[in-house]
Amino acid sequence: MTGQVRTVDGRVAGRRGQATRQKLLDCLGEMLSTSPYRDVKVIDVARKAGTSPATFYQYFPDVEGAVLDIAEEMAKEGAALTDLVSGRSWAGKAGWQTAEELVDGFLSFWRRHDAILRVVDLGAAEGDKRFYKIRMKILSAVTNSLTESVRELQAKGRFDKDVNPAAIAGSLVAMLAAVASHQKGFQTWGVKQAEIKPSLALLVHLGITGRKPAK
Repeated sequence: MTGQVRTVDGRVAGRRGQATRQKLLDCLGEMLSTSPYRDVKVIDVARKAGTSPATFYQYFPDVEGAVLDIAEEMAKEGAALTDLVSGRSWAGKAGWQTAEELVDGFLSFWRRHDAILRVVDLGAAEGDKRFYKIRMKILSAVTNSLTESVRELQAKGRFDKDVNPAAIAGSLVAMLAAVASHQKGFQTWGVKQAEIKPSLALLVHLGITGRKPAK
């Protein structure tokens, strides 16, 4: 975390205060991975961090405020997913590699942040604009890069010009997000984790290029 860290009343937190604040966030993140979001209480987070509720309230107005802090940091990392697409080639074997690395990066990101992403999805589904903006910040970065990839292929005459690039890109990213959030559920259908990636990569490659990949 960079920049000044302030308490709820606007004071700049010192090094010790920043460490305490980060420990509270780390403990909250761990609790979200094992407990339903609405069951997590301030007193439980404070106890796990070895401090008091009063200290928690120095840095966050409530659990939701702390969750939003974690989500914002996660969104910054998620924006880097665009590096898996921006400036990459979709031609020949390089195109297949681009599709594979995008899928791998997307699924890995979702697994790392599964707990907080579930909370973000819940908040967004309930109409909370703060969580909705965070979700869109993560997905828009990749969507915009894929949109540009389709436009470049259209300009080269390698993709149907009647297709809306943003519609294709948005549909593919929505698919990636849905599959990523349901990775464990595939086991009930007899699908192994190792089989998800190549299947998704194939769909992404077909969606962006309109062609089967050259492996």
